[in-house]
Amino acid sequence: MSAASALFTVASMAFPVVELRDVTKRFGSGPPVLEPISLAAGRDDFVALIGPSGCGKSTLLRLIAGLIAPTTGTVRVDDPAADAGSSGLGFVFQDPTLLPWATVAANIELPLKLRGVTAPERRQRRARVLEQMRLTEKANAYPRALSGGQKMRVSLARTLALNPRLLLLDEPFAALDEMTREHLNEELLALRAASAWTAFFVTHSVNEAVFLANRVIVLAAQPGRIHADIAVPLPYPRTADTRLSEPFQRLVRDVGQALRAINLVPA
Repeated sequence: MSAASALFTVASMAFPVVELRDVTKRFGSGPPVLEPISLAAGRDDFVALIGPSGCGKSTLLRLIAGLIAPTTGTVRVDDPAADAGSSGLGFVFQDPTLLPWATVAANIELPLKLRGVTAPERRQRRARVLEQMRLTEKANAYPRALSGGQKMRVSLARTLALNPRLLLLDEPFAALDEMTREHLNEELLALRAASAWTAFFVTHSVNEAVFLANRVIVLAAQPGRIHADIAVPLPYPRTADTRLSEPFQRLVRDVGQALRAINLVPA
């Protein structure tokens, strides 16, 4: 499917959560990082962004988050379903960025405290996400005592405690071993089923992209642009058995072919 024909073929587009129209990005006088990009994502979308280093995946996330401004074009983030208890947007980076001198519980509570959430509400949210991420027994541990997978669970818990309606994830599992990564993929989808947030997920893994997403956007580089927007009609929930199914393997081949068609293979 061509980029032009697929840009707005998603569900719930009457009220898109994220909409980019003719967005470009250039840093200073350097070459363009992104050429005009238009895309929209609805409330039910889990969008995976895949492509080679330098194609603008992380730049797109930062544009959506409002951390940087587009050079031209417009970025709109709007969730009419967001409530007063939601922060609206959560961002999970590849590095867990935990405070080494603070316990797991304190790391999770800090963003809530900075937002003025009351102490009873902070404790309630902390307890909820610790249970969701299977970290209750680690509440009083320090980051130095955690494995890589546990640190990423804490990072996710800290973000989910904000009750985001839009979750942006920039290669959060890239540094983990394959087994831990697959387990966290499954846990992430279970959390999404319980909370129903929209997600944009940057990855270099074709398997991870297809397993998590209902759309995989393949980006080409120099400058970054949408090469393909591939629907992933696999039913949720997805489990370890999903990865063994013929439809999953076929979609992995489709995304791989889209990458090879532009002579680009994820690093």
